[in-house]
Amino acid sequence: MQTAAHALTQQFLAWVDEGERSYADAEAWRRSCPHLSIWEDAIADGLIRFENGSSMQRSRLVLTPRGRALLKRA
Repeated sequence: MQTAAHALTQQFLAWVDEGERSYADAEAWRRSCPHLSIWEDAIADGLIRFENGSSMQRSRLVLTPRGRALLKRA
């Protein structure tokens, strides 16, 4: 059975994969899930990474190979 956190992680990874996302876009996940650390856990677990830009709006959020594999298993 999937846990709520696992289901939200899958949803987050799918959201990242849908289109270009900036660091600023991802901030909404941190603010909307204050009791669940989906955004932070995805970074710590190596599922997503940021390609640095000159600002939060220009830093792109991308799936890592590990994140893409996890998303495909869903």
